[in-house]
Amino acid sequence: MSTIQTSAHIPEDLKASLDRQARATGTTRAHLVEEALRHHLQALAELPPDAIVPKRIVLTRESAERVRDLVERPPRATAVMKRLFDDR
Repeated sequence: MSTIQTSAHIPEDLKASLDRQARATGTTRAHLVEEALRHHLQALAELPPDAIVPKRIVLTRESAERVRDLVERPPRATAVMKRLFDDR
């Protein structure tokens, strides 16, 4: 299979992690990047869009306050939720 070279700008901490993983596994950075990209693209192709959790979620002030309120004062469990957790 023929290959091409591509480049990407990545944060320094990600490069450091890539280098550590390459050393630990005795493989090349190119191989690790190729495998990671293949896994990611396969997941995007096979999983429903709502199953992919983004690494970063940006909230508006209002939505962040709503999340904080839900964490601090969670709603009462519904009957369905109670049955779900009782079936363990």
